[in-house]
Amino acid sequence: MNKKTILKIILIFLVILSVVWLIVSYNKNGTILTNAQSLSNTKIEWGIKRGENNKQPDIGSTNKKIMDQNNGIYMGNKDKKIVYLTFDLGYEAGYTDDILNTLKENNVTATFFITAHYVNTASDLIQKMIDNGNIVGNHTVNHKSMPSLNETTLEEEIMKLHDAIKEKFNYEMKYIRPPKGEYSEKSVAFSNSLGYQTVMWSFAYADWDENNQPSKDSAIKKIIENLHNGEIMLLHATSKTNKDVLDEVIKQIKDKGYEIKSLNEFEM
Repeated sequence: MNKKTILKIILIFLVILSVVWLIVSYNKNGTILTNAQSLSNTKIEWGIKRGENNKQPDIGSTNKKIMDQNNGIYMGNKDKKIVYLTFDLGYEAGYTDDILNTLKENNVTATFFITAHYVNTASDLIQKMIDNGNIVGNHTVNHKSMPSLNETTLEEEIMKLHDAIKEKFNYEMKYIRPPKGEYSEKSVAFSNSLGYQTVMWSFAYADWDENNQPSKDSAIKKIIENLHNGEIMLLHATSKTNKDVLDEVIKQIKDKGYEIKSLNEFEM
């Protein structure tokens, strides 16, 4: 068999493979599936198993696999004493201005994941976040579970907020945190296709209920005892306790030899 014949056979084989792929990729309506469309939309609830003695937590094999495949952020370099502060902020409870002042006084910045409600009710604080060098992240328009939405609705939930921030503040968001920590392989890949990097966390605690706030001492103890290299710390800016303890927490983090860095400086 000569080289020309072999080459023809290879080309025919590749054409057949391409046709088969196109057929398989068609959905029932006869449209070609995107990469995101073909992925699982099974809801996954983000969860971690805390480590001991300031060791990094176990985030689970499924979480790790999906995040790594989609360039997600969930925990940084295991050998570097770096902490990244992030806040979730669906509405303003009266504490964010003090939180921003505390961050500035300590010469650190954080990432604030906001919803459309926050844009409509606290635009002055968003401007202050930006002016102080903080990052504004996308927490979607209505804080709905992403796997529960079809692609059209999900795109609206992400991009309507993106466009509103762009128009109002001339600021381009690039990080997104799935509401409620609920995501799917599909929703993360779809967010990527819209230019977003998904950010989860490696530490959080029960701080979100305004009517059941932890004491200051218990909050500081919980946060400091769970410090670890590469930590993505999730706090809620709707928490009075967090507002009250933030200055002490930042000082203790630094005293223990950790640096507090921006997500824009993230090291894997």
